[in-house]
Amino acid sequence: MPELNYWCELAWLPPGEAVKGVLVTVTDSMISDVVPGVAEPPAGAVRLAGLTLPGLANTHSHAFHRALRGVTQREKGSFWTWREQMYTLAATLDPDSYLALARAVYAEMALAGITCVGEFHYLHHAPGGRPYDDPNVMGHALVRAAREAGLRIALLDTCYLTGGIGTPLTGVQQRFGDGDAERWAMRAEALLAAYRHEKDVEIGVAVHSVRAVPAEQMPVIGRFSAHHAVPAHAHVSEQRGENSACVETYTATPVEVLCEHDILGPRSTAVHATHLSDVDIALLGQSGTHVCMCPTTERDLADGVGPARKLRDAGSPITLGTDSHAVIDLFEEARAVELNERLVSEQRGHWTAAELLCAATADGHSSLGFADAGMLVPGAWADLVSVRLDSVRTAGASAHDLAETVVFAASAADVHSVVSGGRRIVEDGRHVLGDVGAMLGEAIAAVRGEGA
Repeated sequence: MPELNYWCELAWLPPGEAVKGVLVTVTDSMISDVVPGVAEPPAGAVRLAGLTLPGLANTHSHAFHRALRGVTQREKGSFWTWREQMYTLAATLDPDSYLALARAVYAEMALAGITCVGEFHYLHHAPGGRPYDDPNVMGHALVRAAREAGLRIALLDTCYLTGGIGTPLTGVQQRFGDGDAERWAMRAEALLAAYRHEKDVEIGVAVHSVRAVPAEQMPVIGRFSAHHAVPAHAHVSEQRGENSACVETYTATPVEVLCEHDILGPRSTAVHATHLSDVDIALLGQSGTHVCMCPTTERDLADGVGPARKLRDAGSPITLGTDSHAVIDLFEEARAVELNERLVSEQRGHWTAAELLCAATADGHSSLGFADAGMLVPGAWADLVSVRLDSVRTAGASAHDLAETVVFAASAADVHSVVSGGRRIVEDGRHVLGDVGAMLGEAIAAVRGEGA
């Protein structure tokens, strides 16, 4: 790929400020130079209007959940009733339909300024739990989907062994399981080997939850992460019922169980972390474990509001995810972290816009194994996301409140240009693959079994 120059009207540069007239030089997939104070775009440079940010990292995704948007809003219920609808959808997918759906979902993410996704992947096998001829064909479909949409991917291969604490897998859950952690590790080793030398793919691991992985099986996942130096994620304390069942069985909270079995640490991410004790917060913070907040899903499923500020103050970097894709908009996720805390505390100003942008960029990438991304500096991945400052949502922003305007008022619709790994995948709000809405509509109709 030849050297390219991008002239940013305004760019968000370390340590966290909007700088005028920034010339960013891209060589292959990386930033080779950043020069501030360039008054006019040089000849041949691509002009990027508005505020240009580093690429956004979506730390927690279940791609197939996107097909549930809207249809799960018809009735009352809880997380557990929603889960049954999710299982019904999971039963329909095969490698081809999953590829088509995930490609469209990742293209939607690209339109929202996301350049890297953490896919929490547990839909491994054919119906009944029978392995495909290639046991990792569903994972390969996700990697291909991300590449075709222009995103990097951390494929977090998830160990899922039980339907609840002490309960065997039943029904569609059988598609998720490998029998035990050792057999999971054998399959995950083969997946890792397939992408070991690929820059744009990180193979990580995940403990689905304390509900789905018995405590005695967890050390296998922890050892895999440590041996290969890859990310390890886990759903943690999303529901009070999960906590109660865990305490009843282990006389310990989910965080305590994960800590006792070597899952926590700087390469680890606790997803949701909604219902925590003070001891849980201390364990997560002292271990340097990232925490991924998914506010639009947590409010959609009536999960509750997690103690994000306390976790950050304790030492846990905060990251953001769109999870079930009720909404794909990391600006909405970012501001919801602050706004949710306002509702709970009846106080304003828990998070600065700069902190929330860091959660959406550098800290998110770090939790996915891409520590050299999420910053506009030489040597980082060439991810540039440009946000309009003249839309009906952002018009009137002053030089002193650009970050605040973007975080607290902009939406995914204000992203007009996206460069991902040196490749421009969104221009004037249009993805290189074409009509993403039509792609989504076709792929979702196929998995729902709806006629054309």
